[in-house]
Amino acid sequence: MQHKIPLSESLIDIDLKTSFSSIDIDVVAEFEKSLESFYEDQKSVLAVNSGTSAIHLALILSGVEKGDEVLCQSLTYVATINPIIYQNANPIFIDSENDTWNMCPIQLEYAIIDRILKGKKPKAIVFVHLYGMPAKIDEIVAISRKYNIILIEDAAEALGAVYKGKKCGAFGDFGILSFNNNKIVSTLGGGALICNTRSRKRKSFFYATRAKEKERHYEHKLIGYNYRMNSLGALIGITQLKKLDAYLKKRRAINGFYKESFNNFSEVLFLKEPSVDFVSNHWLSCVLLDLKEVTVIKCKLMDVLKENNIEVRFLWKPMHLQPIFKEYPYYGGKVAENLFQKGLCLPSGSTIIKNDLNRISECIKKFL
Repeated sequence: MQHKIPLSESLIDIDLKTSFSSIDIDVVAEFEKSLESFYEDQKSVLAVNSGTSAIHLALILSGVEKGDEVLCQSLTYVATINPIIYQNANPIFIDSENDTWNMCPIQLEYAIIDRILKGKKPKAIVFVHLYGMPAKIDEIVAISRKYNIILIEDAAEALGAVYKGKKCGAFGDFGILSFNNNKIVSTLGGGALICNTRSRKRKSFFYATRAKEKERHYEHKLIGYNYRMNSLGALIGITQLKKLDAYLKKRRAINGFYKESFNNFSEVLFLKEPSVDFVSNHWLSCVLLDLKEVTVIKCKLMDVLKENNIEVRFLWKPMHLQPIFKEYPYYGGKVAENLFQKGLCLPSGSTIIKNDLNRISECIKKFL
């Protein structure tokens, strides 16, 4: 049997025996310094145990409380939305646009105006750089400032992606990173909250470490959380981050291979950068199948690939179509829904070799 080709897998290249010699220093703080250096010391970064935790902390620091409304991208992973529910707040879902597949600025502003007319100004906006593709950041930032709404930038999939020369994660009032096992850089589970000020980082640290007051005894006036990253994860992250450029080169090469391989197949459409302003990290290489009865054909293709031990997946199912969120408002048309119906994520992991890529492409070509 041919070996399995996973959808996305980080290359954990680290000598733990050597690294543990550094365990006597505060490695979590060192990892945070590495991330702050990555953002050219313009940001303060708190390392936490997941990207979900980072979003939750951002909402807390944004003052999101019970009954508040948070505007959020519908086409995303559920972890973007769950922390809104943790705060007993209400998600307001926004459709995507076709260029980047991310939050549509037109629908975003329409939703804000409509919610205000209904007597409820949204408390925050959470937008996502889906699959590593930067969103239409200028438009989204301008809207958030126009209406004075806090902007939370979910860059969980976009470490190393760039918009107009600036790294994704640095545009919002808060930024979010994920170091889950399927990301380009992994800490075997982990995340980070990117803050604009040191004071915000200190406040987020307070909530991430059980909200212990500055007393000799254990004094608690607020609810806190056990969200801090562990030392082993930080050790791995320090080494991984040094190799980010090589990992990005690998992912972009994989994407380039796929585009060239399917150049003559008009029914295979790739998610591409709209202009030179957008530089994706190509965390996952995603395609749309422009076919009649696409859902049926796509499922058959997935079955064929599974038989050949090749893992592929649907795009994220839009949150406004999820049973758990069906009662919440949605603004938009059918863009996110159409992307979900036609889209497919191809294997893009850092461990993929040229023979794997050839096997994937030939299998898909033969099916088509």
